[in-house]
Amino acid sequence: MTARRTKIYFDGGCRPNPGAMEIAVVTGGTALIETDAGFGTSLDAEWLALIAALRLARARGLADFVLIGDAAGVIAQARGAAPARGTALRHLAVYRALAGEGPAPRLRHVGRAQNLAGIALAKRHPR
Repeated sequence: MTARRTKIYFDGGCRPNPGAMEIAVVTGGTALIETDAGFGTSLDAEWLALIAALRLARARGLADFVLIGDAAGVIAQARGAAPARGTALRHLAVYRALAGEGPAPRLRHVGRAQNLAGIALAKRHPR
């Protein structure tokens, strides 16, 4: 039997923007939500969520995983396809340090409606 690649969804947000940040990471049907991730912008929150997802993969010793989020700009910066500026430079440095040497972690962009971490965060704020 072939092992399946582990999917790890990530999302971050803040209310208002800038404001109090929250992040979510979802894998294996379990949502890990941090409601007090500090003060920052929605971009900062997305970066913190991506970093939390990568930390989770490392903590579990996963070798075959994909990080999935709806923040196209953050994913492009993490891949090196777009320049990081301002606070994103610090987040990128943390991400790269966690990624380490060797192949870069797999990253995939999905729409907001397909992001399980975004859905978990949205459930906390019914309209």
